[in-house]
Parts: sequence; structure tokens; C-alpha cells
Amino acid sequence: MTAAFHVLTTGYADERVAGTVTLLVDGKTVAVVDPGMVADRRLILDPLAHHGLHPEDVTDVVFSHHHPDHTLNAALFAEARFHDHMAIYQNDIWEDRDADGYQLSPSITLMTTPGHTAEGVSTLVTADEGLVVLTHLWWTAEGPADDPFAPDREQLRAAREKVLALGPALIVPGHGAPFAPSGSTPV
Repeated sequence: MTAAFHVLTTGYADERVAGTVTLLVDGKTVAVVDPGMVADRRLILDPLAHHGLHPEDVTDVVFSHHHPDHTLNAALFAEARFHDHMAIYQNDIWEDRDADGYQLSPSITLMTTPGHTAEGVSTLVTADEGLVVLTHLWWTAEGPADDPFAPDREQLRAAREKVLALGPALIVPGHGAPFAPSGSTPV
């Protein structure tokens, strides 16, 4: 079984900043990853509607980390469970759990990948394209090769190697379009 993945809006980080927001659908699981800063909320909501979905249809929201450019629009999805590196949150329930290996569905799994922040989480998706990894270990396909905000460069390198060792078909970076990793992908 595979999940469908769709980029709702492609992020950028230059004079302005917006996170890449992704939709994952696997059976009854409808997940949005990193619903953060965008120029207009319609850039999230209109593509969601194009896929026949409303905000209340979203069952899960995943945060790759807790920077506002990846979390700011989470409240659009009031019915969802929210996932980060250490817990699941819904309404007034806080359920502690380690994200590493946690399955949202048969085709969607979380993996802890500290690097951009110490609390980084990547989302692994088995899709028709192959393994797709949604992560902020890379900002875009072009870089920066050395993340200027990473608190520990060795931790970032190790997490990038961990992801690349999985042989992903695509990486969906924090602020850019999906790309196929290659020998020139920064580690």
C-alpha cells in the first residue's frame, strides 16, 4: 500500500520566508506536514480544496520542528492530532511518545532527525514515487550546504547520512521543491 503525497505550497527563504507545506493521504489518514508561514493562507487552503478536502478532514499535522515558519498555520486544522519529536497533542490531551518509528499510517512513519534543530523530525512516506522524505535537514536542493542555524554540524551531517542511506526517491526540503538526491546532495 502507498500514500499519495502532494506539495500544497512550495516554500522559499530569501528576503521573505515560507515553509513547504505537504499533504499526505493514506486511507483514512489525511496529514499536513509543516503548515507554517505563507504569503496567504489560501496558498494552503485552495490546493487542499483542489484535492477535495476541507481543513476539518485533516486527521494529523506533523511539525518537522517548532520554528514559526513551519507551525504558524496549524490552527487551520482544529480536528487534527499534532505530532512533534516527543508527543501527540489534541485539544487538551498531551500524550508523550518518541517520534522515532511512530507510524501515522501503514505508509507514513516519523523518524527523529536532529540537525536543523535538536528536535528535528522527518516524515517517511511510501508513495508511488518510492520513498519520499519530508525533512528540514535540507532547505532546498541548492542548499545551503552548511545550515547556518544548525546547533551541531556533526549532528546535521549524521542525520543527513541517515536519510540518504534509506535511498529516498525524493526529498521534500523545508523551503523548496522536492528533489531527487544525488551524489552532489550536501551531507
